[in-house]
Order: sequence, then C-alpha cells, then structure tokens
Amino acid sequence: MNNTNLQNSTANIDFEFDKQHIWHPYTSMSNAAKVTGVHSANGCELTLSDGQVVIDGTSSWWACIHGYNRPEIIDAMQHQLSTLSHVMFGGITHAPAVNLCKRLVDMTSPKLTKVFLADSGSIAVEVAMKMAMQYWQGRNKPQKQQLLTVKRGYHGDTFAAMSVCDPDNGMHTMFGDAVTEQLFAPAPQSEFNQALVSGDTDELEAILIANHHKIAAIIIEPIMQAAGGMHFYSAEYLVALRALCDKYQVLLILDEIATGFGRIGKLFAYEYSNIEADILCLGKALTGGYISLAATICSDEVAKGISDSPAGVFMHGPTFMGNPLACAAADASLRILQSGDWQQQVTQIETQMKHELAEAIEYEHVKNVRVLGSVGVIEMDSAINTGALQQAFIELGVWIRPFGNVIYITPPYSISSAQLTTLTNAMKTIAADITQEQSSADTFSNG
Repeated sequence: MNNTNLQNSTANIDFEFDKQHIWHPYTSMSNAAKVTGVHSANGCELTLSDGQVVIDGTSSWWACIHGYNRPEIIDAMQHQLSTLSHVMFGGITHAPAVNLCKRLVDMTSPKLTKVFLADSGSIAVEVAMKMAMQYWQGRNKPQKQQLLTVKRGYHGDTFAAMSVCDPDNGMHTMFGDAVTEQLFAPAPQSEFNQALVSGDTDELEAILIANHHKIAAIIIEPIMQAAGGMHFYSAEYLVALRALCDKYQVLLILDEIATGFGRIGKLFAYEYSNIEADILCLGKALTGGYISLAATICSDEVAKGISDSPAGVFMHGPTFMGNPLACAAADASLRILQSGDWQQQVTQIETQMKHELAEAIEYEHVKNVRVLGSVGVIEMDSAINTGALQQAFIELGVWIRPFGNVIYITPPYSISSAQLTTLTNAMKTIAADITQEQSSADTFSNG
C-alpha cells in the first residue's frame, strides 16, 4: 500500500466533524460513540485509517459474502456505470433488471414468480406487507389488514417494519401509538435440528383462531432470528407454520434478508423446511454487499389478487426502483454463487467454527455456544458493552461488533482457515476476559 495515500486518507477523515455532525446507526449525538476510520478493504480484510489491518468478522452486517474488491462485481459495476447508472423504472426496463429477475425466479422456489425491486431490506418488508393487504382487497376481504408474527423478531427500521419487530425488547418500543399495533405469538422454542416441541405453536394458533378474519399475513425470519440474538429454531416449526397459514387462509411472508444466499448453510433458509412462501423478502447479500438493493418476490396468486383489487395496480414505486447499477452488481454476485463453491466454503467454515468455539461453553459466564452455516455465536449470560469490546477486538486484529449479550461472527465465505482461526480466537479471548472481569471490576459488562 502507498503510505502517502494512506496518510492522506487519514488526514482527510475529520473525526471531530464526524463526532459533532454525523449520525451513525443507533448512536447518540450528545454522547457520540467512538468510530473507527477505514481506508480500504480487500478480500476479508479492512485497512484502518491508521494503517492497521483487521479481519472482518461481520461481512459488513452480513452482506459482503464474497469479500471486498471482488473483480467480477467491480467489473460489472464499472461497465454499468459507464453505460447506464440510473434510469426511472416507471414505463422503462433494462437488461440488468431483467437478467437479475430471471436469476432470482430461477434460484427461488417455483411458486415465487413476480419480482419487485426496491432499495433496502426495510422497504422490501414494507412492500411485502402492502402486497399482503392489497391481495386480500382483491379477494373481497379488505378487513384483513393486520400482521401476525413472533417475538424476538426484527424486520427493519421503517414504521411498518417496526410494527412487526419484537414489541418488548426490540429497538423501537419508544414510538408507542405511532406504530401500528400488530399481533405477536411467543418466539419458537423448538431448537434447530430438533423435533417440534409439543405446544410450541399453540398460542400462535389460538391467535389465528380468534383473529384470522383480520390477519393478512404472518411474517417471520426462517430458522434464524438474527437481531433477536442469533437464535436458531427448528425447521419443523416452519412446517407447522405453513400448515397453519393454509388452514386459516393467511399469507406467509418469509424475511430472508439476513439468511438468504447461503449464510446459514442452505441457499435460502426455508429449504431446511422444504416449504414455500407466498411472499419472500431478500436484501443484504443480494449484491454481495457492494451497493444497496432488495427484492420482494411473490406468487402468481398474490400478484393476481393485487391486480384484482380496487386499485388494479400495486401501490408502490420507489425512485431508485430497479436501479441498473445495483442490478448489475446483484447479477454478478448471484453468478458467483451459482457457479462457485459457496456450499463447500460455508460447510468448511461451519466445521471449523464448531471445533474452535466449542471450548468457550466451559467459560463461567458463557450461556451458550452455537454455530449454523457461517454464523458463529458465543452467548454471554448478561449484556455486554459493544463500544468497549469493539476496541478490544481491534487490538486483537479483528473487526467484530457484538450486540446485546451476543458475540458473533458472520465472515465472508472466502475467508481462509487462518483468518477464521484469528476470529474465533479473538471471540474466545474476549469471552474469557468477560468471565475474569465480571468477578472483579466488571470492565466489559454493562452490569
């Protein structure tokens, strides 16, 4: 790396201006959290503005599944940038959108045939909710406008998406009556790779019995509740859920924004259950993490119901819908998935993490250790200080951002065995430090 360029990059980051004027996710402007400057990224590594290189354990919030600076995606974006970077999607189409949607229809389950392209995961969820409500208008049941979901879920930060996030411990409880009141069943208790626990869907079915006449859809993250603590649950729960949706005439929305494109061992998490959604939400890794894009895919029946509604058309149309640059990036990313060895990569990551993280369960303050696909989790028995731990991880040469009481990694699929060991060793070091410190000065714990 050119040291002069790095020094210039460091000098160009005005950290004081950032602190005073720039909001970062989930932070206070009165008591701004420390931020880390990044100069560049390549492969599975981030070069910080001070020259330190750290291994990225989060794939930039689970999105950069192929790593950084992947030539196939960069080339596709550069070509598209010089040809057609953006054009309105109203009344216009273009090859990047058509090619991407062909690929999505081919990759997802046979029932899913109609693709709506938006610009973020939250909007994909909003679109899915609107699709469900408008579908029932076309089926002469306009009263079906509520959503049913399970606790511990997370589906985004916009207002409709907030309404189906966890109502007790979620990030959006402070908005009160401004958020539409939805229906919530208990979170799944049946563990992954285990049979359905007796009674696990009883309360959910009771809600359906009492309210199915006004419920448009059930929305759920299949197999893994991500922001809900990286909780993995039984595939049989989804099978039962699909059957209940059919029984009580309620649509099923699967939110695969975090789990889609191989993250937890299957191309899509619903494949563990061999079920099909009526509406599917995708985002994050859709473009390999290179630019924002999301997709909501529905069945022919849902699309026909919407067309039969009084409006006759689906009432949504973002300015950057079907952005050609984002579509080109996504098409290139999906080509890598379809022609590559992601399955072998994810299996190897899973095997190595299971082996290397196993010993952490013996630490005094570790509640649980779990791995599925390329997600590795050490769950502590109490909340931890994200800011303090983030800096501690940097000192260990890794970028890991824990939350709540969970230390987790979701590395790029292209990570080397040595890099992954550095990540898992860092996780264990911090978990052990928490164990040691909690009994004395409680350095890392929130108490």
